[in-house]
Amino acid sequence: MALTESNEFKTGTEAPDFTLINTIDDKHYALSQLKGEKGTVIMFICNHCPFVIHVNDELVKMANKYQQKGINFIAISSNEIENYPQDAPHLMKKLALDLKYPFPYLYDETQEVAKAYDAACTPDFYVFDTDLKSIYHGQLDDSRPGNGKLVSGIDLRNVLNNLLEGKPVLEKQHPSMGCGIKWK
Repeated sequence: MALTESNEFKTGTEAPDFTLINTIDDKHYALSQLKGEKGTVIMFICNHCPFVIHVNDELVKMANKYQQKGINFIAISSNEIENYPQDAPHLMKKLALDLKYPFPYLYDETQEVAKAYDAACTPDFYVFDTDLKSIYHGQLDDSRPGNGKLVSGIDLRNVLNNLLEGKPVLEKQHPSMGCGIKWK
C-alpha cells in the first residue's frame, strides 16, 4: 500500500462536467443531475483501498446527515480493473448495497474524470458551492489506518457546516492521503 497525497485543486475552480454510469442502478448521470441545492461533495474512492475502508462508515453517516440539508455526495471510482478486479463495477454495486451508500457510486472507466479533477488518491475529497466552484479539496480528517486516531470527519464537517452557514472555508486545507489511483 503506497501512500499518496492529493494534488492541488485551486479554490474557485469550476467542477469539470461529466456523465458517468452509476453502478448501483446502471444508469448514466451528469454532474448537473447529481449536484446539491446547497453544495456538492465529490469523492474519489474505490473498493479495495484500506484508507477508504477505514472511513466508509463515516462517509455514509455524513452523507445521510448533509444530503438532508441540500449537500449531495457523489462517489467515483477511476481505478483500472484489469489488475484490480475487486474494483470492477459489479463489485462496486455490491459494496454500495452492502454498506447502504446513500449516494451514487460512479464508474470512470476511461479515467478522464479523475484526470480532469487531477485526482491522485483514494479517498480524495472535493467540495463545491451551489455554482459548482471549488471551496475545498482536502482530507476527511487526520485519521489513518493504524494511527490510533478515531474517524471523525472533522475537516470535511467543518467545511460543510461553514458552507451551510455562509461562513468562509478555512484557508488551511490538509491534503487527502491514501492509495494512489490505479492508472491504465
